[in-house]
Amino acid sequence: MPQHFTNLTEAKTLETDQLALTRRIIGDLADKLACGVIHGSAGTGKTFAVETALEDLRAGHGGRDPMRTHTLVFTSKPTMRQLAEELVKTLTGAKPRSGNRFYLITALIELLSGPPRLLVIDEAQRMNGDCLEQLRHLHDHGDTRFALLYVGGDGCWEVLSREPMLRSRVFRRLPFQPIERAEIPALMREYHPVYAGVDDGLLLDIDDTYAHGTLRDWAAFTHTAADLCHEAGRERVDADIAANAYTLLGGGAR
Repeated sequence: MPQHFTNLTEAKTLETDQLALTRRIIGDLADKLACGVIHGSAGTGKTFAVETALEDLRAGHGGRDPMRTHTLVFTSKPTMRQLAEELVKTLTGAKPRSGNRFYLITALIELLSGPPRLLVIDEAQRMNGDCLEQLRHLHDHGDTRFALLYVGGDGCWEVLSREPMLRSRVFRRLPFQPIERAEIPALMREYHPVYAGVDDGLLLDIDDTYAHGTLRDWAAFTHTAADLCHEAGRERVDADIAANAYTLLGGGAR
């Protein structure tokens, strides 16, 4: 199981609707060798959800045969040659013998024509039109057998949807959203023991003041609050613990 943000001890994985949908979508892509997109603002839990679903896929959970997965992430906008080189390196574990793009594409078609696999392009908003077209060409090729998942943050869908040839091939798409306010109290009591028995009003105040439905912000707050509870000899969060946590986290400002 992927680690929780900040390695928070005693935190439980929240079985949110978005986590369940991520598992379903990645399973569907694997079954159909199709193309999909999962996107949303930072901190909404998409990375954890995707990694959890990929782990399930590699392990063969859900009655499926285990499937190989490969994830690529670029720190800046790659060229078509850089994309092809990284793909070959990811699939083989070795630097390609030649940097010639046509050699690389031929090698990729051969590599991707073997056992079915899932290729994940993380931070997909960094892709340009040429790179997206190159991936589409590889995915559409009659000899290749792989599913393709684009994952990205703000602006991801806007970038991908500008390419009509890609947009028309998207089989599944999931936009990640912050947790609905009404769901916060029940989810947080499930998330960590420091919220057991804490009333709805305080949990909603924490969300309104600091977390705003964002799982990463809830993780940061919970890590801080759990430390404060331990130092104060308290088992759960109260108004004083919350106030002190706000101070340590910048006064509640995001």
